Amino acid sequence: MAATSKSELLSILEKDWAKLLALLATVSEPEAVKPDTDGISIKDVVGHRAEWIAMYQRWISDGESGRAVEMPAPGYKWNALKPLNAAIRAQQADLDWQGAKALLIARKAELVTILNARDDAALYGGPMLGGNGKWTLGRYGEAVGPSHFRSAA
Repeated sequence: MAATSKSELLSILEKDWAKLLALLATVSEPEAVKPDTDGISIKDVVGHRAEWIAMYQRWISDGESGRAVEMPAPGYKWNALKPLNAAIRAQQADLDWQGAKALLIARKAELVTILNARDDAALYGGPMLGGNGKWTLGRYGEAVGPSHFRSAA
Protein backbone atom coordinates (compact mmCIF):
# COMPACT_ATOMS: atom_id res chain seq x y z
CA MET A 1 0.00 0.00 0.00
CA ALA A 2 1.35 3.40 -0.97
CA ALA A 3 2.25 5.98 1.65
CA THR A 4 -0.23 8.82 2.13
CA SER A 5 1.83 11.16 4.30
CA LYS A 6 5.37 12.49 4.52
CA SER A 7 6.03 10.60 7.76
CA GLU A 8 4.87 7.30 6.22
CA LEU A 9 6.93 7.93 3.10
CA LEU A 10 10.10 8.73 5.03
CA SER A 11 9.58 5.70 7.29
CA ILE A 12 9.12 3.35 4.32
CA LEU A 13 12.08 4.94 2.55
CA GLU A 14 14.45 4.44 5.48
CA LYS A 15 13.26 0.87 6.09
CA ASP A 16 13.76 -0.18 2.48
CA TRP A 17 17.01 1.76 2.21
CA ALA A 18 18.46 -0.02 5.25
CA LYS A 19 17.64 -3.41 3.72
CA LEU A 20 19.20 -2.50 0.38
CA LEU A 21 22.30 -0.97 1.95
CA ALA A 22 22.86 -4.07 4.10
CA LEU A 23 22.54 -6.27 1.03
CA LEU A 24 24.89 -4.11 -1.06
CA ALA A 25 27.52 -4.39 1.66
CA THR A 26 27.66 -8.15 1.00
CA VAL A 27 28.23 -7.83 -2.76
CA SER A 28 31.82 -8.07 -3.97
CA GLU A 29 33.10 -6.10 -6.95
CA PRO A 30 33.37 -9.22 -9.16
CA GLU A 31 29.77 -10.16 -8.31
CA ALA A 32 28.57 -6.59 -8.85
CA VAL A 33 29.97 -6.19 -12.35
CA LYS A 34 29.13 -9.67 -13.67
CA PRO A 35 26.31 -9.36 -16.22
CA ASP A 36 23.29 -11.64 -16.03
CA THR A 37 21.80 -13.40 -19.04
CA ASP A 38 20.30 -10.08 -20.20
CA GLY A 39 23.68 -8.36 -19.96
CA ILE A 40 22.72 -6.35 -16.86
CA SER A 41 24.84 -6.33 -13.71
CA ILE A 42 24.11 -5.47 -10.09
CA LYS A 43 26.21 -2.34 -10.65
CA ASP A 44 23.90 -1.41 -13.53
CA VAL A 45 20.82 -1.81 -11.33
CA VAL A 46 22.33 0.36 -8.60
CA GLY A 47 23.32 3.07 -11.08
CA HIS A 48 19.88 2.90 -12.66
CA ARG A 49 18.19 3.52 -9.31
CA ALA A 50 20.42 6.55 -8.74
CA GLU A 51 19.56 7.99 -12.16
CA TRP A 52 15.82 7.69 -11.56
CA ILE A 53 16.17 9.80 -8.41
CA ALA A 54 17.96 12.43 -10.54
CA MET A 55 15.12 12.25 -13.07
CA TYR A 56 12.62 12.84 -10.23
CA GLN A 57 14.61 15.92 -9.22
CA ARG A 58 14.34 17.22 -12.80
CA TRP A 59 10.60 16.58 -12.89
CA ILE A 60 10.14 18.59 -9.71
CA SER A 61 12.39 21.42 -10.87
CA ASP A 62 10.70 21.64 -14.25
CA GLY A 63 7.17 21.45 -12.82
CA GLU A 64 7.79 23.99 -10.07
CA SER A 65 9.39 26.44 -12.51
CA GLY A 66 6.56 26.12 -15.04
CA ARG A 67 8.62 24.28 -17.66
CA ALA A 68 7.22 21.26 -19.46
CA VAL A 69 7.96 18.08 -17.55
CA GLU A 70 9.29 15.44 -19.90
CA MET A 71 8.47 12.15 -18.25
CA PRO A 72 10.14 9.87 -17.82
CA ALA A 73 13.01 11.63 -19.66
CA PRO A 74 13.49 13.92 -22.66
CA GLY A 75 12.83 11.95 -25.83
CA TYR A 76 11.24 8.98 -24.02
CA LYS A 77 7.66 7.99 -23.26
CA TRP A 78 6.54 5.61 -20.51
CA ASN A 79 6.14 2.84 -23.10
CA ALA A 80 9.85 3.14 -23.98
CA LEU A 81 11.43 2.25 -20.64
CA LYS A 82 13.63 -0.51 -22.06
CA PRO A 83 15.43 1.87 -24.45
CA LEU A 84 15.65 4.52 -21.70
CA ASN A 85 17.14 2.06 -19.24
CA ALA A 86 19.60 0.87 -21.91
CA ALA A 87 20.61 4.50 -22.48
CA ILE A 88 21.16 4.94 -18.74
CA ARG A 89 23.39 1.86 -18.67
CA ALA A 90 25.34 3.18 -21.66
CA GLN A 91 25.82 6.57 -19.97
CA GLN A 92 27.09 4.83 -16.85
CA ALA A 93 29.30 2.28 -18.64
CA ASP A 94 32.47 3.70 -17.07
CA LEU A 95 30.99 3.77 -13.57
CA ASP A 96 32.62 1.17 -11.32
CA TRP A 97 31.03 -0.64 -8.39
CA GLN A 98 32.27 1.78 -5.74
CA GLY A 99 31.17 4.71 -7.87
CA ALA A 100 27.70 3.24 -8.42
CA LYS A 101 27.22 2.70 -4.69
CA ALA A 102 28.48 6.19 -3.89
CA LEU A 103 26.17 7.70 -6.50
CA LEU A 104 23.14 5.90 -5.08
CA ILE A 105 24.04 6.92 -1.53
CA ALA A 106 24.36 10.56 -2.60
CA ARG A 107 21.12 10.51 -4.58
CA LYS A 108 19.24 8.87 -1.71
CA ALA A 109 20.42 11.71 0.54
CA GLU A 110 19.21 14.23 -2.06
CA LEU A 111 15.83 12.47 -2.18
CA VAL A 112 15.46 12.73 1.59
CA THR A 113 16.34 16.43 1.41
CA ILE A 114 13.70 16.98 -1.30
CA LEU A 115 11.04 15.18 0.73
CA ASN A 116 11.96 16.88 4.00
CA ALA A 117 11.68 20.29 2.33
CA ARG A 118 7.98 19.68 1.60
CA ASP A 119 4.94 19.21 3.81
CA ASP A 120 2.08 16.74 3.42
CA ALA A 121 0.10 19.18 1.27
CA ALA A 122 2.98 19.60 -1.18
CA LEU A 123 3.62 15.86 -1.31
CA TYR A 124 0.06 14.52 -1.31
CA GLY A 125 -2.32 17.46 -1.85
CA GLY A 126 -2.74 16.98 -5.57
CA PRO A 127 -1.09 15.81 -8.76
CA MET A 128 2.59 16.62 -9.26
CA LEU A 129 3.02 19.88 -11.14
CA GLY A 130 3.51 19.06 -14.80
CA GLY A 131 3.10 15.34 -14.14
CA ASN A 132 0.23 15.00 -16.60
CA GLY A 133 -1.56 12.51 -14.38
CA LYS A 134 -3.05 11.85 -10.98
CA TRP A 135 0.10 10.79 -9.16
CA THR A 136 1.27 13.09 -6.40
CA LEU A 137 4.81 14.25 -5.77
CA GLY A 138 4.90 11.87 -2.80
CA ARG A 139 3.76 8.91 -4.91
CA TYR A 140 6.44 9.57 -7.50
CA GLY A 141 8.95 9.93 -4.65
CA GLU A 142 7.93 6.52 -3.36
CA ALA A 143 8.30 5.04 -6.84
CA VAL A 144 11.86 6.30 -7.32
CA GLY A 145 12.87 5.69 -3.70
CA PRO A 146 11.48 2.86 -1.58
CA SER A 147 9.86 0.96 -4.45
CA HIS A 148 13.09 1.05 -6.44
CA PHE A 149 15.10 0.09 -3.35
CA ARG A 150 12.87 -2.97 -2.82
CA SER A 151 13.06 -4.09 -6.42
CA ALA A 152 16.84 -3.58 -6.50
CA ALA A 153 17.23 -5.78 -3.42
